[in-house]
Amino acid sequence: MSENLPGSHAAINHPPTENVAAEPRQADPMHGKPSEVFQAFLKIGLTAFDGPIAHLGYFEREIIERRKWLTQNAYGDLVALCQFLPGPASSQVAFTLGYLRAGIGGTFAAIAGFTVPSAVLMIAVAYGFQAISPHSGFLHGLKLVAVAVVAQAVWTRQSNSALIASG
Repeated sequence: MSENLPGSHAAINHPPTENVAAEPRQADPMHGKPSEVFQAFLKIGLTAFDGPIAHLGYFEREIIERRKWLTQNAYGDLVALCQFLPGPASSQVAFTLGYLRAGIGGTFAAIAGFTVPSAVLMIAVAYGFQAISPHSGFLHGLKLVAVAVVAQAVWTRQSNSALIASG
């Protein structure tokens, strides 16, 4: 592998010693600004409503492919490391990408940009539910939808298990 994450014994983007095709160079890490990191992760935080695995895909498209802050190999190593550690891998990847781009200020910028939008939305929804009567039709409808979603997930899982067992 021709590059490793900063802080390891090998430097990023050393040219290969053999005659092999080199990967395109990445943007120079640790030369970004926390405001740049905040803007990138705010965009993701406002639009990435799904689970941690989906977040990793959003990070790859926005940070790796579009902005080229790391190479694909370095990103793969980072994701593998964060999945090995306890805790939410997508948050760890976000914080580390922020750090690699703009140091400790980038870490805090990534935390704020990535997590604040969902926290604000959750608080708003909680206050909204307080204003709704517990006996309203709206809450009853939400309960029915939740049951339908769980039932559909169980049905899909059972169908997939049956296909795997038979084939």
